[in-house]
Amino acid sequence: MDTVTHGIAGALLGKGFFSKRQAQVAIFAATLGSVFPDSDVVADIVSRDPLGIIKYHRALTHSFIAMPFFAVLFAWLTPPAVDYLKRKYPRFQDLESPSRAMLIAIYCVGIASHIFLDGMTSFGTRMWYPLSNQRVAWDLLFIVDLSFTSLVLLPQIAAWICSDQARSRKRAVRMWLICSFVTLVWWALARAAGYPFHLWIVGAAAIGLAVLFFWPAKSGWGFRVTRAEWCQAGTVTTIAYLFACALAHHAAMLKVRAFADQNHLVVDRMGALPIPPSLLDWGDAIRTPDGLYQSQFDLRKGNGIKFRCTPDSPPDEFIAHAFRMATVQLYWQFARFPSILSFPDEGNHVVELGENRFTDTRRGPQPFTYQVVFTPAGNVVGEGWLTEGMLRRRMRQMVPQPPLPPRTAPQGKSAP
Repeated sequence: MDTVTHGIAGALLGKGFFSKRQAQVAIFAATLGSVFPDSDVVADIVSRDPLGIIKYHRALTHSFIAMPFFAVLFAWLTPPAVDYLKRKYPRFQDLESPSRAMLIAIYCVGIASHIFLDGMTSFGTRMWYPLSNQRVAWDLLFIVDLSFTSLVLLPQIAAWICSDQARSRKRAVRMWLICSFVTLVWWALARAAGYPFHLWIVGAAAIGLAVLFFWPAKSGWGFRVTRAEWCQAGTVTTIAYLFACALAHHAAMLKVRAFADQNHLVVDRMGALPIPPSLLDWGDAIRTPDGLYQSQFDLRKGNGIKFRCTPDSPPDEFIAHAFRMATVQLYWQFARFPSILSFPDEGNHVVELGENRFTDTRRGPQPFTYQVVFTPAGNVVGEGWLTEGMLRRRMRQMVPQPPLPPRTAPQGKSAP
């Protein structure tokens, strides 16, 4: 899940459950804890390793094993930081810090919310690192889910609007214009990315925003609701949304299982993957020893689902050589629904591994497409993410290497 949404969710929890005493510091701690795990991207930037996002991202900082240590560290640093601000800046004179025990609890809640939400995406997260390197992926949310982001953000906006009766109308107008515009921008971006939804939904969202922002203040009851109560209601609504996503995921899984059973497929792995723009849109994927079956559908359209098959290239010496490389083995551990292509290209030979859990409708390579380039003699001259893929890294040139000794391919997914 994107870091911004993590921060908004952390603020929602802080305002809803930890803001009765020392509110400012408590909300800050919950927000910081909820965004901190994504600080591991620094390791990827510093390392300049093309596979850094697989090696370092969503590992130690996203682990329940390490969570208490980070929470204790932040709880130990927070009171001195608050004291420094009070001495340095007069406007912070009234700032108070919760006890260290309470801070540990708040930071744990923030970090745990991040870990759980990342586990609900298809990218997954290594919740039990370093005891286990396995990624937990419940496949309930797309990495960027506007509906989920709205559910954790809008209660906080409504609480802010109703916190000042004299300014509520002006605040409501301002936030309605901003949020309606953002919804329109999201519609345009989704359309450009190949995930279009009807324009009338933008109009319906604008009406819903108007009701949320104007009606509580106009009727007067919104001023009697505390910020904590607004955010608690938002938390309950968000949990209900996740439950609805789980039900939709179950329905999508029934479809993929039915297809596999009807066609007597030998299944290595199957899954139902969320795709934008809503919880009603899903992609089913089946990895078999010979290739990949995929489908994208709307749950409202019944059972007329068509799967397309992407067969792997026949085994050859280049594929065998690629799977003896440590970088490819690391990629294969990361990939859940990969495809394997082997083909000549401009005097060389390419082995292309495509990860299909993030398949979109655009033409061209999918995100996380990895290539290894060989000379006709079997030496590696380059490897890395395909430059037209999501990460847009250039191929990393390597010193030509002799063929490696035979080695068994990684287990867990079929490989040549």
